Amino acid sequence: MKVEVGDYVLFNYIGRYENGEVFDTSYRDVAEENGILVEEREYGPLGVTVGAGELIPGVEEALIGMEVGEKKEVVVPPEKGYGMPKEELIVPVPVEQFTAAGLEPVEGMYVMTDAGMARIVEVRDDAVILDFNHPLAGKKVVFELEVVEIKKKESS
Repeated sequence: MKVEVGDYVLFNYIGRYENGEVFDTSYRDVAEENGILVEEREYGPLGVTVGAGELIPGVEEALIGMEVGEKKEVVVPPEKGYGMPKEELIVPVPVEQFTAAGLEPVEGMYVMTDAGMARIVEVRDDAVILDFNHPLAGKKVVFELEVVEIKKKESS
């Protein structure tokens, strides 16, 4: 039985940068081995409905046609992954917004804002430059996928 659009699929994954460094995984032991373990996170297979737009297109396309127990490695270019960085998502914010909240802005730090998560790319005397692009925007990434279970879509 092969994965088709509309099926609910459980799968495990390992996400790597092109240089082989692991940035995310559904396997707890792989997270531990690579120093990216998040204690509060529940590790295990990810469940998605294929074709519902719950995944980046490159991974979703790779799952189609796979069978339970099958493993596959897929290279995902930015266009089928996290997109290209957008200049309009890099915005200055008055430094007072940080100091008034008792925060010391530091380059490289991530902050949660009303508009979502952003990375501080520069701290100036008058402004803090925030980047709202996805951290993987513009990057080619590699995913190892393993299908664990397929629940076929309901026939209508």
